[in-house]
Amino acid sequence: MATTRLCIVTDIHHGKDNFTKKGTSALGLLNEFKGFVDRTKPDVVIDMGDRISDCDRETDMRLEQDVAEIFAGMNTPRFHICGNHDRDYLSVDENAAILGQDLSSTTVDIGDWTLVIWRADAKIHRPGGFILPEADLLWLAGVVRNTTRPLAIFSHVPVSGHSQAGNYYFQRNPEASTYPAGAERIRAILAGARVPVACFAGHVHWNTLTMVNGQPHFTLQSLTETFTTHPEPAGSYALLELSDRIDWTVLGKDSMRVSLDAAETARHWIEPLPPFHEHPEIRLRHLQQAAE
Repeated sequence: MATTRLCIVTDIHHGKDNFTKKGTSALGLLNEFKGFVDRTKPDVVIDMGDRISDCDRETDMRLEQDVAEIFAGMNTPRFHICGNHDRDYLSVDENAAILGQDLSSTTVDIGDWTLVIWRADAKIHRPGGFILPEADLLWLAGVVRNTTRPLAIFSHVPVSGHSQAGNYYFQRNPEASTYPAGAERIRAILAGARVPVACFAGHVHWNTLTMVNGQPHFTLQSLTETFTTHPEPAGSYALLELSDRIDWTVLGKDSMRVSLDAAETARHWIEPLPPFHEHPEIRLRHLQQAAE
């Protein structure tokens, strides 16, 4: 099986320093990522969103342009995804104009894998938080239903439902870490896949691997986050190599390395038990014990 190589970065957060985000270091670190891309010569570059820390419309336009200019210097096909901070004051179309590419969800066949650039709505509604549009869910469902190739799915917002214990931003705000009313439905859709599946996301500013129904869900640390590497920014970005294995290497001060057999991700787990008191055998046993 041919190997497809991707360089991935997320949550660049160019702008002012804010809480533990070292936004003033973003452009320098992004240029380091560009150097890595130039040396690695991957098949694809993927930016999983939150290129800026939002301020106001005029400032955000300028910040996004700063980031876009560095990406434009990468002599590699690239795909951008909008994060919530890219969408506070700017529309998807405005982001697309700055980046010079359409920002609709799309699939790309490279090597033996299909890359799924799932650009689901990442705007935080106030009130409401993240709201997953039905159209975005149905689009992904169609991809999963019709594919005959392994899928690598990229989004800004993770859908694994993983614990936020210890997370600087989300331990006490877990509802803001995912699509509260949509992530479970997405996991159910992915469970129907008949091919290897791996999911990759940003947003939560740490490196994680969560296995759900045999499928790996990775999150990548922010380029400029400091809460795990304080006082310095993590400077993290990833190299993903897809073949008959899924090889995930995170570089920078917050590093991680994982290697998985791709075929095993298509071997789904047995459906979990219902609550014990609802399981017929367990309920009967308890009734019999109570009658003795």
